[in-house]
Amino acid sequence: MAFIDCHFYSEALGVSASMYVILPQAAQSQIGMATNVFGKKHPTLYLLHGLSDDHTIWMRRTSIERYASELGIAVVMPAVNRSFYTDMAKGPKYWTFISEELPVIARSFFPLAEEKELNYVAGLSMGGYGAFKLALTHPERYAAAASLSGAVDVASRALNLSNDFELIYGDVSEIKGSGNDLFHLADQIVLDIDKAPKLYQCCGTEDFLYEDNIRFRDYCRDLSLDVTYEEEPGQHEWGYWDRKIQSVLNWLPLPMRS
Repeated sequence: MAFIDCHFYSEALGVSASMYVILPQAAQSQIGMATNVFGKKHPTLYLLHGLSDDHTIWMRRTSIERYASELGIAVVMPAVNRSFYTDMAKGPKYWTFISEELPVIARSFFPLAEEKELNYVAGLSMGGYGAFKLALTHPERYAAAASLSGAVDVASRALNLSNDFELIYGDVSEIKGSGNDLFHLADQIVLDIDKAPKLYQCCGTEDFLYEDNIRFRDYCRDLSLDVTYEEEPGQHEWGYWDRKIQSVLNWLPLPMRS
């Protein structure tokens, strides 16, 4: 695998932005690494970080490079600070950055596939919310999305932590029923359910977000969305996420598996 630490100017943010990128590499002599490459442009997983982290965290706390190498997929890991993948009421336009600017820039730098069938998004905690928000808002761009211990009920969480969320969303009472509400986005996607992405959701049973995840899982099932749900004993911590990102990669509808 090739690993790139990339910094570039973002027009959406008005400042320099950062991302880590893992690219498949055709090599047979890397000790302890199985490598695969499929085609000239790589299937791509956009892998999103949580509230307290940045673009470096998946590389530092998991073996994502080794896992991705075996599948021959690229992994793009951007930094969005504490934005909840949203155009902030009092801050930069991180939703515009992550949903519109980032894919274009990443594909201009690297040989990444553009087809929906070859693009996926996943994340943990705040990033799980971001992953579902991206895929449910833009089902024409992502074949699948995965949330690991995701903050999937932001509307309810924001009401209890309004001081933290007002900088992001402004009036937190307006989140429910908006494009920042995953339950609302789920309602919208069923209007054209044939275009809906596959969803994967997991959460540890001791996680503080467990009840939120159960509520969203049941909501999606009632809407007949294609959601794969897994749970096991676990808390909001990296040992759990290192295990479950492997489950996500095994679940992805990669073309070489069809």
